[in-house]
Amino acid sequence: MTAGRKSSDKRKWKWIATVTTDSTHPPPGLFTKSAPTIAKVLASKEVSPKGPASGMRMLTYFVNRAGRGLSALRRAELERAKALLSKRIQRDKTRKGQS
Repeated sequence: MTAGRKSSDKRKWKWIATVTTDSTHPPPGLFTKSAPTIAKVLASKEVSPKGPASGMRMLTYFVNRAGRGLSALRRAELERAKALLSKRIQRDKTRKGQS
């Protein structure tokens, strides 16, 4: 339960209203493209200036917000993009550790 909220409160609390960060800037329609394209764009410095991990958070955020509105095929493609992006993040960590 959130501080200051009562269980008897009839209104729905929307956590999305408290999100104030703005670190990634995906182009419109990106999440309708193929998994490799999504992963590549979200890992780029133009979209995720703080690195591919920011892109992964944006992708996860999008999937969570889309919820049941995603078709099974679209969800599978987005999960595939998450896997590709995760591999990229791990590869970058490995390279950073070797330097």
